[in-house]
Amino acid sequence: MFEHANLVPGSRDATVEVHRPTPLGPMPSAPVVPVQPGTIPAVTTIVLPDGRVVTGYSLEPAKPEPVAAKPPVSRAAVNIALGGIGFGAVCGGLFLLTAFITALTALITQLITLAAVIFGGWVAVQVFSATGHSGNTFNIRKAVFKRNHFHG
Repeated sequence: MFEHANLVPGSRDATVEVHRPTPLGPMPSAPVVPVQPGTIPAVTTIVLPDGRVVTGYSLEPAKPEPVAAKPPVSRAAVNIALGGIGFGAVCGGLFLLTAFITALTALITQLITLAAVIFGGWVAVQVFSATGHSGNTFNIRKAVFKRNHFHG
């Protein structure tokens, strides 16, 4: 009736080996060793509001060890630390200033180059599109600027 109960899924003739856990017997417990307090606490009796009496030992809460006072930091150490922070800030500021000046110089150089290229292109257009000239030659010594116009 249950022929396929012992087969692994996906195979037809492999059998499955079933492992069942074996329960362990009772474990021997470690003996409890009573710990005696350093001093015997006093027995305290308390009467509750309903008249019942409760008797027992009163235990004081554990007090933490007092924290040792930290030695004061010397004034010289504070001044050295603040001086180091100030020196680092000044060095960082000088680095940023140097980087800004370098970037500004590069920008100005690029703007000058751009203006030279634009002006050179404008001169080239004026030279090569001049009317009344024969050929493509141009004598720059005879070129004249009159009323913001280039006459070649």
